[in-house]
Amino acid sequence: MKVLVIDDDKLICASLKTILESDKEITVVGLGNSVKEAVELFYKTQPDVLLLDIRMGEMSGLDAAEAVLKMQKDAKVLFLTTFADDEYIIKALKIGARGYILKQNFESIVPAVKAVNIGQYVFGEDIVAKLPELLNKSGKNSFESYGISDKEQEIISLVAEGLNNKEIAAKLYLSEGTVRNYLSAILDKLNLRDRTQLAVFYFKNK
Repeated sequence: MKVLVIDDDKLICASLKTILESDKEITVVGLGNSVKEAVELFYKTQPDVLLLDIRMGEMSGLDAAEAVLKMQKDAKVLFLTTFADDEYIIKALKIGARGYILKQNFESIVPAVKAVNIGQYVFGEDIVAKLPELLNKSGKNSFESYGISDKEQEIISLVAEGLNNKEIAAKLYLSEGTVRNYLSAILDKLNLRDRTQLAVFYFKNK
């Protein structure tokens, strides 16, 4: 697994490289210290996971992530930061990051990178615990204004609860195919990419 590490502190970059490469499955293919280097090195090295700091001088890691995700929609971006800042967490989710963990929890870095690499979403327990509350504060537009029907709203709420398609189908007495069609239509209406962004939408607008 190839990992690209970006942090404006060169010492932290070196430390992260040591931590990551203590696992034989991980190779750090590049180290960078700025948003510009993040984008350039991502294009050059094509890593499986981009491990990215948020606060980096005038521009943030969020800017780098947005640029990378525009270039490659399925890029796997994992934010690693010392700041559990509400606004940063919301923005990270909205732009399609696969995870947001705190540097202080260094023992979770390798497992988090591995989880993101296989397609999972990873958020530290402290962040998950505050997510519903902080997202509720960020806006309360009505579902109707997005053209979302009652049935679609019901499906969105179940996605936000963490249910998979099979579980949603059983709960609503629908087929899995029908649930998939509903979800596809919902994501289309809201211009969202995946279930995580859909859960964010729900918490913002319920």
